[in-house]
Amino acid sequence: MATVVASAPRETSTRNPWPAVISLAFAASIAALQNTAVVPLLPVLQRELHASLSAVTWTLTLSLLVAAVATPLLARFGDMYGRRPMILGALALLVVGSVMAALATSLTWLIVARVLQGAVSALVPLSIGVARGLLPRDQLATGIGVISATMGFGSGGGMILAGLASGDFHLVFWITGGISLVALVIVAFLVRDDAPAGRGRPDLIGAALLAAWLVALLLAVSEGGSWGWTSPGVLGLFAAAVALAAAWVLVERRVAEPLVEMAMLVHRGTIGATVASMLLGFTFFTLMTGISSFAQVPERTGYGFGATTLEVGLYLLPSTLFMLVISLFAGRIMRRFAASSMVAAGSAITGLSGLWLVVQHDSPAHVYVATSLMGIGLGVGYAALGTMAVEHVDPGKTALAAGVNALVRIVGGSTAGAAIAAILAAQPGMAGYQLVFAVAALAGAVAAAFAAVYGRLNRRAVTVP
Repeated sequence: MATVVASAPRETSTRNPWPAVISLAFAASIAALQNTAVVPLLPVLQRELHASLSAVTWTLTLSLLVAAVATPLLARFGDMYGRRPMILGALALLVVGSVMAALATSLTWLIVARVLQGAVSALVPLSIGVARGLLPRDQLATGIGVISATMGFGSGGGMILAGLASGDFHLVFWITGGISLVALVIVAFLVRDDAPAGRGRPDLIGAALLAAWLVALLLAVSEGGSWGWTSPGVLGLFAAAVALAAAWVLVERRVAEPLVEMAMLVHRGTIGATVASMLLGFTFFTLMTGISSFAQVPERTGYGFGATTLEVGLYLLPSTLFMLVISLFAGRIMRRFAASSMVAAGSAITGLSGLWLVVQHDSPAHVYVATSLMGIGLGVGYAALGTMAVEHVDPGKTALAAGVNALVRIVGGSTAGAAIAAILAAQPGMAGYQLVFAVAALAGAVAAAFAAVYGRLNRRAVTVP
């Protein structure tokens, strides 16, 4: 395969592209916000909807699963029918889902609403694809960095929103619906995508198989502690996940226009970003969910702080602030450092947050240190993930590569809730939370290693076939 430098994006018009890019970044931040806002609400949902914690956790997990399938599927639809209509459609689903969730009086109704909301995660690769068509080459890394970094800021903002709403999940979803509607209107007025629509057929069979094996895998992991890891049900689910995943790979390798190009997952130009993105997504959701759960444990247990949802939001405020500040300077940072170096550094710092909580967790001050480290790490890492994922990819495959990267990050994040449930079921108490934070630290360290190693290997740009 020839080694070449990816060609520059097409010539842009004289119209200033930055209002469109900023509006897309705003929409991407809401896509992240709607997921993380649910995390501190899980105990509230358990109480108000009269359901078990494992049951209400599916309001987060299923939304992430839908995101995992919708992200590459809508990215493909964007290539076929235009990215702007897909962005507007995803935002419209978010508005509808938010209103449904705000009116929900049962867990079933809320889960249906969350399924609709999950589609909005496709905004990230779609927005990156639009940005690559709008921005000149010398501004592209800055634009992608802004979109990616504000996604991290939105994640922290979701936790703050839940706290400011004092645990009222109806109010949280009303607010989410309102700002989503604002984003929809802004994007409709400011964003234009002049890329010609393509042709092809959506890989619906691949999408169905992807959803099936992920559901089987996460259900097995989340219920392993309660059903028993060697129980027929859990073993059967693991076997089904393996069989369905194998079938999915076969379909993706043979179909003319696959949902996910297998070569894109394992090519030297993208595998570093792929693995780092998956592990960083896992680290982020593991830390965020673990900190939220740990802080809300009643003080009478001898650990935890009996925090309210507002106090949980305050514990995570440093993370949000650091991600916001870093997102404002993402462009300057991206011009000074290689994307792979930033992802490696960000992953290592995020992992250090987990390591800190393993050894220091006796006071709120220790949590503030951990969330500060997490915010710095995620701000730096997320700002560069989008660029690292597409910098060695042919411009025509930018949205596809960004979609694959977003997919693996979401898959990593979706496994976090199931992994935490399994760990705490097997090892309750403070020892269980220490193990949760240790697993997050290890994932961050491995993500840093992959980003650093493959960043060094890819110092010369490689075009993915």
